[in-house]
Amino acid sequence: MDLASLTASELAQWLCRGEIGAEEVTRAFVARVKQYEPAVGAFLTFDPEKALEQAAEVDRRRREGKPVGPLAGLPVAIKDNICTTDWKTTCASKILANFRPPFDATVVCRLRAGDAVLVGKTNMDEFAMGGSTELSAFKVTRNPWDLSRVPGGSSGGAAAAVAAGMVPLSVGSDTGGSIRQPAALCGVTGLKPTYGRVSRFGLVAFASSLDQIGPLARTAEDVALLLEVLAGHDPLDATSANREVPPYRELIQQPLPTIRLGLLVDQLGEGVDTDVAQAIREAVKVFANLGVEVKEVRLLHHRLAVACYYIIATSEASSNLARYDGVHYGYRCDEHRMEEQLAEERRRWAEKGPSSVAEEPDPPMVRLYRKTRAEGFGAEVKRRIMLGTYALSAGYYEAYYLHAAKVRRLIREEYDRTFQEVSALIGPVTPTGAFAIGEKIQDPLAMYLFDAFTVGANLAGIAAVSIPCGQTREGLPVGLHLQGPPFAEPLLLQLAYWFQRETDWHRRRPTLPAPDKPAL
Repeated sequence: MDLASLTASELAQWLCRGEIGAEEVTRAFVARVKQYEPAVGAFLTFDPEKALEQAAEVDRRRREGKPVGPLAGLPVAIKDNICTTDWKTTCASKILANFRPPFDATVVCRLRAGDAVLVGKTNMDEFAMGGSTELSAFKVTRNPWDLSRVPGGSSGGAAAAVAAGMVPLSVGSDTGGSIRQPAALCGVTGLKPTYGRVSRFGLVAFASSLDQIGPLARTAEDVALLLEVLAGHDPLDATSANREVPPYRELIQQPLPTIRLGLLVDQLGEGVDTDVAQAIREAVKVFANLGVEVKEVRLLHHRLAVACYYIIATSEASSNLARYDGVHYGYRCDEHRMEEQLAEERRRWAEKGPSSVAEEPDPPMVRLYRKTRAEGFGAEVKRRIMLGTYALSAGYYEAYYLHAAKVRRLIREEYDRTFQEVSALIGPVTPTGAFAIGEKIQDPLAMYLFDAFTVGANLAGIAAVSIPCGQTREGLPVGLHLQGPPFAEPLLLQLAYWFQRETDWHRRRPTLPAPDKPAL
């Protein structure tokens, strides 16, 4: 039996019955990482020794009859913007290349308490600012379905690791689609929980009012298993919702209630690949056969969502990333070289004489900040910081940020009205399948527009999930987007569970190159 081919829920059952051990499972996935990581590039940190130590401890406790957690023996990967004391947390950025947090994020504490086997940290776009995982400072992650294509982003490493069978479960973050979009492009299941459902304490902030941690796995049942561990109130997070965690795994297997889905027909027209649109319409037929009524709906403010999102997100990023100054922690520029350059500039300034209109160079501390940030941040992060700083600057705040905040409220109100007519919304996650590596890297606007169908859920703070529902003519996965009201995770996962009972898209696996075959 190829253990890496089993779902997390199947592995959990085998482990619980004692038919396999945690060490055996972990060794199978460790071998898989060693085999395919050179081609895929999903991990920034991989620690098989520590993983096997955790697995051995789980096996020991089971042998002694001691209680174990719901994830006991299951390998889990963590996105590298979530703080861990065991490993560096780099956010895929040079400015945090050697940063080791002094504490674990709340979700990491909960994973440990659930006896998950933590295997490492996954690659991402720098500070989660990107949609392709090409913008990491350290490596490019490739889509397991086609190594010449992107896995999506920013949680591309987390999605690729699951798709390639390197781990059965991974944890990502979603600010504008960063869990759902890579889940769609890699053919796995990914959930963005309601804002506040999962603690953000220990998540390195991109845009604090939009960020949310969530699970990625092969199936809705696996996502429910992981969400039960991740979710819950956290007094360390002021935005954490004080609500009990439902028994997701039990609820999703209940028969579907009489509900109505809203098909977002505006997302099936111009600019959407015909294969994607066809896959969504075929998915609608599956739900119809399950007795679910489907009604066509339109979100009038949808066309404003991308512009609204990129003003709010960049503004919050400008504020959040101001802390990276080279003083307290993280990367610091070469001060000796900086002082030499400063001395040279001052010499040139003095030679111009007192009549010169030139100004003396900035003080050393200001130069330290500027040079550290210039060297430590990548081009896309700098772009978003500058956009956000501009939107927040005097004279432009009301024209940009305040106006975007008002539009955000309109978007949330429109979702609220729509959910009075339908129980959930259905549509595509992305307009096309995975694009080629390098195809959009020089066109930031095209990259931003690729998130057009996902940013609305973050602006409104609602729940949303991506599940595999088809393939393009090139054999690339297509993701089905289900969106629901706040705290509608049980319903969305129930819909996803029954859809996956009727289809096999989630069971299809990419064909990866032989170990001795070099990556493209």
